[in-house]
Amino acid sequence: MYSKKTFQPVAKRVQQRGILGVSNWLDKKLYRAAKGLMPAISKTEQVALGCGTIGFDRDIFTGSPSLKKLVDTYQPKLSAEEKAFLDNQVNTLCAMLNDHEVVTKKDFSKEAWDYMRNEKFFAMKIPKEFGGLQFSTHAVSQILAKLATQCFDANATVAVPNSLGPGELLARYGTPEQKDYFLPRLADGTLIPCFGLTGPHSGSDATSLIQSDCVVEERNGVLGVVANFKKRYITLAPVAGLVGLGLNLHDPKGLLKGNGAEGFTVALLERNHPGLRMGPRHYPLNAAFMNGTVEGEDVWIPMSSILGGQERCGFGWHMFVECLAEGRGVSLPAGSAGAARAVISGVGAYTRARKQFRVPIAEFGGIQEAMALSASDGVMTIAGCDLMNAIVDNHEAPMVVSSIMKQNCTERGRRIVERGMDVAAGSAICRGDKNYLANAYMSLPIAITVEGANIMTRSFQIIGQGLTRCHPHMLEMIQSLQMPQSEEKEAIKIFTKQFYKTVGHAFSNFTSSVGRGLNSTVSTGFRSKTAYKDGSKLLDYHEKQLLRLSANFAYTANLCFMLGGKLKFEELLMGRLADALGAIFLGYATLHHYSRRRGIEGLEAVTEHAMLRLEYEAQQALLQASNNFPGPLAPIVKPLMKLGCFPLGNLTRPYAEPSDTLTKEVSRLVTTPSGLRDFFEEGIYMSEEGVPHQISDLIRALPVCVQADQIASTLRREKRQPTSEETDILSRAEALRDVLIQVDVFDHLTEAEGQKGYTRPALAGTAERLSALDRKSFQEVA
Repeated sequence: MYSKKTFQPVAKRVQQRGILGVSNWLDKKLYRAAKGLMPAISKTEQVALGCGTIGFDRDIFTGSPSLKKLVDTYQPKLSAEEKAFLDNQVNTLCAMLNDHEVVTKKDFSKEAWDYMRNEKFFAMKIPKEFGGLQFSTHAVSQILAKLATQCFDANATVAVPNSLGPGELLARYGTPEQKDYFLPRLADGTLIPCFGLTGPHSGSDATSLIQSDCVVEERNGVLGVVANFKKRYITLAPVAGLVGLGLNLHDPKGLLKGNGAEGFTVALLERNHPGLRMGPRHYPLNAAFMNGTVEGEDVWIPMSSILGGQERCGFGWHMFVECLAEGRGVSLPAGSAGAARAVISGVGAYTRARKQFRVPIAEFGGIQEAMALSASDGVMTIAGCDLMNAIVDNHEAPMVVSSIMKQNCTERGRRIVERGMDVAAGSAICRGDKNYLANAYMSLPIAITVEGANIMTRSFQIIGQGLTRCHPHMLEMIQSLQMPQSEEKEAIKIFTKQFYKTVGHAFSNFTSSVGRGLNSTVSTGFRSKTAYKDGSKLLDYHEKQLLRLSANFAYTANLCFMLGGKLKFEELLMGRLADALGAIFLGYATLHHYSRRRGIEGLEAVTEHAMLRLEYEAQQALLQASNNFPGPLAPIVKPLMKLGCFPLGNLTRPYAEPSDTLTKEVSRLVTTPSGLRDFFEEGIYMSEEGVPHQISDLIRALPVCVQADQIASTLRREKRQPTSEETDILSRAEALRDVLIQVDVFDHLTEAEGQKGYTRPALAGTAERLSALDRKSFQEVA
């Protein structure tokens, strides 16, 4: 119990200072307590908090995002010029590329390289005034996705110059002289670009720039830097004519004199720059795209070669972060979107061509589950790409959304391809021209790893940035805690204002969480299992569920601030919050996509399948976050989290994974001719009629195989013989099936095997052994 003595200090202050004085005293105590809990933010973290933009990601953190605002604001579109490029130049390039041959030879032909250069595949984001195509982000994404359906190495090769470049960095930040010199040469393909950031000791922590230092010096009256650097994993480095180089700049003599600063700086070096070494290759899994090292010791770089000139010294992190949003949020997810289209289109058709036990494997439950999951993952990925493209084309650079996209879409892309491999089975593991999955299967772990490994992105980056940057009040509060002692009075004023707003935000989302949770439980309980067939009801119902989950997430995030600075070390907790945030964002993206593409046969079913999965994922992530909240405050916080998110316990956890009935329906839609299959085939490269190409051949064979199966079923039911026309269809289907299930075989796989008179080591000496034993063959004995 509290005694009178406990309250005497406070009572005394009330007497001496009045209510206002006590309030100021409490504010100061609260501020200093918070300052003690919050560790100092590093310079890199401070810069990161000021980079990029915030938009819909902040809307989610408010707890009440608006689908209408999303639909009204972001509309991905292609111009006539961009559509023509997709239909002509992209198809032409795809026709030049034999995926198996590219991987076997570990390079493209000179014809393909020349075509990419001449047709400006490396200059899609460079302004037209410098000779580039100046395409939208959405166009670049669609082009990369289509290339991925034919050759993942082409996707990777074209992606890099159109994200970090450094073409886009030059267009945004270069000096007039740098733009005039480099951009036309990049646009016409004279110089292939790459960006050198990652080092042996700097992987996901790329901005640490260990072993990538430079010191400001003056030589012969010219100011510049002397650099030492070791870079690895640099895509296109073995063939690049221009490298953008990330360096950590030091100015111990103060030669910059205030025009520029120390820190992350980007230099532009041509391949023939003295002391620069580029050329040795890495071998990433079995991929053929160019990847290698960039190194140099005591390399002299004049200030004219610093991107943006001397005044941009130390500004590299800002430039890098804002352009990275495109690489992480657009280029890598585009590859997953292409993989989704290829698997649904190709493997979906294969399930009808391939029979086991006299039945198309599409009729087996395990196959149906794999195809339905891939279809809904595919819709989520494509929807996320469309929304992200529109956000970037709206001149936004959302770092948190780009991280969500990178981690979620590459992971879902990997699962899609893995399921495709499982379904296609033997035809997916035997290499050759007929195998359109194996190279994608080996390439997707690269996408998982590059530009911030997914483990780091999920368990640290998404929420580490999101909680501070996207929360409506937290950034100003944190910044006030970093203010110097001399400004404490102003800092306390800012802190207390934002603190009480945060408390109000938490209370508001608590009431929203409880109210929406109870409403969603009731609406889910009374909802028909086929209600999704009404598109308006589908949108209305799932938007309400996302609103409930957004309030749950915002409320949970506020409670997590009770960990103070220790939160950044609780990566298991942050990973679960990232799962919830990612599922909510992709849920809104999926509804955004459905609202734009309504009318496609089967889109309601796959959208329902996707939304049920995403809502279940978000619910489980929030449940696990509450079950595993760490630290001494856990006995208080855990019940508060559960009370807000699940006020009636299990009764307010209504979300479940899709029913088997819905799973079978989605599978049927993607394994038989339908509007949904047409949707997935939109971005597929199709060869010309008569040109062998496995995906194209499977797609064209599907209607015949389905028709033949229907005829066979009718004949069994009616117990009659086929007509001549039916016989022709049945025969044609069997002939197609016989061709499409074949896999490639090779006379030899190595140069040695191809030599005349070559005997495989396992067979060498067999004849001598038989002779020594004077053994006859079985046929001779018989």
